[in-house]
Amino acid sequence: MKTIRNMTEADVGAVAELEKAVFSDAWTANSIRDTLCQKQAFGVAAEDAGKLTGYCMVYFVMEEAEIARIAVEASSRRQGIGREILDQVCLACRERGITRLLLDVREGNETARRFYEGYGFRKDGIRRNFYDRPREHAVLMSLALG
Repeated sequence: MKTIRNMTEADVGAVAELEKAVFSDAWTANSIRDTLCQKQAFGVAAEDAGKLTGYCMVYFVMEEAEIARIAVEASSRRQGIGREILDQVCLACRERGITRLLLDVREGNETARRFYEGYGFRKDGIRRNFYDRPREHAVLMSLALG
């Protein structure tokens, strides 16, 4: 059964493995654990039959939050998990009084950009040469959580 829930320290190992599978600049288990321990951060996890299938980690300050990492495992994509994760992130943000959600995405990642646009995010600008491995611009996006 598919579940969307708050991320816990017990998820750190599985998140680190998914990081390695998805990102060229994967966060280590220690980085993930350190993020979850911060007062101004939270994580959301998706699991199916006890297996982590996706996650999102968010930093927040005052009325703004930023998605630091979000991923869904390859075999679980296009099943609505990313949307459900974002729904839970937005709910958690609203509960904290956050009114704007930010993210950056690789300029060449058309699939992710279309996903975010379909969710309601709008392009705010470009951060040149933001990413390494490979070098690429970041598209800055935001979502009003009114």
